Amino acid sequence: MSIEIKNMQLKDWTVVANIYQLGIETGNATFETETPSWSTWNDVHMQSCRLTTWLERTIVGWAALSPVSDRCVYGGVAEVSVYVDTNHNGKGIGTKLLQELINQSEKEGLWTLQSGIFPENLASLQLHKKLGFREIGFRERIGKMEFGEIISY
Repeated sequence: MSIEIKNMQLKDWTVVANIYQLGIETGNATFETETPSWSTWNDVHMQSCRLTTWLERTIVGWAALSPVSDRCVYGGVAEVSVYVDTNHNGKGIGTKLLQELINQSEKEGLWTLQSGIFPENLASLQLHKKLGFREIGFRERIGKMEFGEIISY
């Protein structure tokens, strides 16, 4: 099994969006209820540090960074998004993808990566801890799901 990581291209969007939708359907990956358009997604993610993971000529995961603020004092801080096709969990794809995202972020001069992870998403929590992230808190009443449920993480 050969895992290859490449910079994300516009032509990858259809597959990336499908993987994002699989994450949405788990109910514990994002507050999003539907996959955004390319334009919307592109507008909120940094232009650098956009990655796809390939397994035998097929995209099976993606990662990207979003700025946490437009204030210059937070210019080196970004929020992590990392998604792996649910049909390929447990193969080390997330680990390689997040490690490469960390490596590229450091080359871009970022000094802090953060991630908001639902407590039910044990695999993501383990992945981030494995690569040096640490839990620093629990956010209450941070978002609202489609049916009005207010969520904490």
